[in-house]
Amino acid sequence: MTGHDAWALVCRLFTGGTPVLRATLSPREVAALSILGKAIKPTTLDPQFVLCPHCQQHRAQVWGDGHGERVCRCPDCGPVTVETDDVAALTLDEDWLRQKMRLALGIESRDGIDDLGDGVWRLGDARRSPVLLARDLTRVWQEPALLDRVRVPSGDIRVISPRPRTTRGSPFGIGVEWLALEERFTFYGGGISFIGSASPSTKPVVDDPATPVNGPFSADFKWATLPDGNGTAIRFTDGQAKVFAALWSFKGGATTAERIMQRAGLDSAKPSDLFKIKQKDKGKPEPEAQHAAYGALVVTQQRSGLYSMPCAAGALA
Repeated sequence: MTGHDAWALVCRLFTGGTPVLRATLSPREVAALSILGKAIKPTTLDPQFVLCPHCQQHRAQVWGDGHGERVCRCPDCGPVTVETDDVAALTLDEDWLRQKMRLALGIESRDGIDDLGDGVWRLGDARRSPVLLARDLTRVWQEPALLDRVRVPSGDIRVISPRPRTTRGSPFGIGVEWLALEERFTFYGGGISFIGSASPSTKPVVDDPATPVNGPFSADFKWATLPDGNGTAIRFTDGQAKVFAALWSFKGGATTAERIMQRAGLDSAKPSDLFKIKQKDKGKPEPEAQHAAYGALVVTQQRSGLYSMPCAAGALA
């Protein structure tokens, strides 16, 4: 389980703005709950109406059966017993999201959060640039007065929102930068990390070579600090680092083993070859950690034979 799945669930809940039935979560989303902690809160849906527990296709009214049980009558399934778990739901702690977003962007704590109404918040100023968080980009795009309310002299406005299905490129003019929530941020180390837009030539200089620079990776991809780990950096061989660097260059997109290994400049048939634990290394911490890191960071589509690195989504070439 990676922070990518956790962040995808956070974005899904924020976009919808309403609780979701726990029973409708995918196995990956259920597993992500364990690392999201207090960011997700339990709640219940309307006890008078429920999504049919059997087919989960129709909403039906809940009735008592006269014997202490509750049932709903589904158009397709007929009478179906409704258990307590059938109305158990989860919701995003949006105050947690807004506070963590402020930390990720370096917004000064003295700046408060302003609720501008209808799913738009002013998080504060990041380096003299006002920052808006919107549940729906269309809301800001169709109401330019919102931007005028927060505009400051000599400071561009940043608008953060989930990516709409139809938006391409930049939806605003000069002076307004749009950041896609799913692509420019990620869940990391119990908080939210901002994926900056600095070019490789302007990446920060760090004293510790293991310091994460490219998502969980160091600048040279020879180290990684997993968000679900204990905070200890994992060291990789030169070949393993080349595989990770090649995967990172595809920005989260799925591609073939041949393209990855060609870009890495290695002769092995597929990326996982570099992370196999040799018989003589079984039980040794470092090879075990390297193997586990590959499994946590790389997604393999067995049927299509494609590989991807979700944490690299939004990375610059």
